[in-house]
Amino acid sequence: MIPITRPLVGDPEAAAAHAVVMSGWLTQGRQVSAFEGEFAALVGAPYACAVANCTAALHLALLAAGVGVGDEVITVSHSFVATANSVLCCNAAPVFVDIDPQTFNIDPNRVAAAVTSRTKAILCVHQMGMPCDLSRILDIGRQYSLPVIEDAACAVGSEIRMEAGPWEPVGRPHSDAACFSFHPRKIITTGDGGMLTTSHPEWDALFRLWRQHGMSVSDAVRHNANSVIFESYRIPGFNYRMTDIQAAVGRCQLQRLAGIVQRRRELAERYGHLLADFSEVQAPVEPAWARSNWQSYCVRLDPGCVQSEVMQAMLDDGISTRRGIMCAHLEEAYAGHRPVFPLPHSEEARDHCILLPLYPEMTEEDQDRVVDALAAATRRRKRRRSHVA
Repeated sequence: MIPITRPLVGDPEAAAAHAVVMSGWLTQGRQVSAFEGEFAALVGAPYACAVANCTAALHLALLAAGVGVGDEVITVSHSFVATANSVLCCNAAPVFVDIDPQTFNIDPNRVAAAVTSRTKAILCVHQMGMPCDLSRILDIGRQYSLPVIEDAACAVGSEIRMEAGPWEPVGRPHSDAACFSFHPRKIITTGDGGMLTTSHPEWDALFRLWRQHGMSVSDAVRHNANSVIFESYRIPGFNYRMTDIQAAVGRCQLQRLAGIVQRRRELAERYGHLLADFSEVQAPVEPAWARSNWQSYCVRLDPGCVQSEVMQAMLDDGISTRRGIMCAHLEEAYAGHRPVFPLPHSEEARDHCILLPLYPEMTEEDQDRVVDALAAATRRRKRRRSHVA
């Protein structure tokens, strides 16, 4: 079976985790602090704060933006449900706008029309690692005095070009905060985990308070103090801490990041060449401002192809795939949050796209098998249609 993905982990990560276990300090500590510093340096951010997962990161970013009861946050339905869930965690309402069908990202042309007196923030997504048109989103944020939060869950290692500037890593602060995921499905992993980057020192201070129950003095400081210290709790918080075990693994993964992204880009380019003559499949494209890490490789099927049938045929051939990115508004959990605006491109992408396997240790032979299975699955539809005719 060729899996949809496989994290690149091995002896260095195992040794790093073992060292933390043997140290006797397992929770948030020196490894987390070092991981934060190395991640901040990697993306060029003044501040980076590690948390338990990206959903926690999104929640804290929205709280720092002042999102609360009765507020609205403009975002996309076409994303993993965590994006919309983070808005609900603030007792606010997500206002869904449609995507650009070429990039699968929020369509800036639709954002301004969604702004109301209750709008508190814009939450954009770099879907599948493909950077969104952040320059235009930021222009809208400035026009309406709205903070902009980046859901960069999939985008570590991706690069973006702001207007006519140089290429920069996603996460270098142009928006108010960017939120990353280290789930095993992502580019690098800590098992699970998240990171927030920001240029606002006051936001970073809040993230650090909130992630540890609002505790005024961290447990690390108390344990290393030469005198008795009593912490206080001036604000309510959460248990959103990352462990030192996770952070030690994350530090090893950062060493691998450049090689992982390079290999994924090579495989994505090769997919593009292999699929160039397929009339049944449309390969993804990078816009001028984006260099994707290719966290996922999403192809659009010919309208005559039935998504589930293609996926099943490929599974029968030993190839794992995934359907197009979900739409939160079509899930039962969001029955009470019907979209104000039509979302045809979001729904079409969910129902007519599939994600192909892509991971650093994938061989060219593996990739050939995937393309052969995709060709066989999509062309069976032509044979059936011809037979019916």
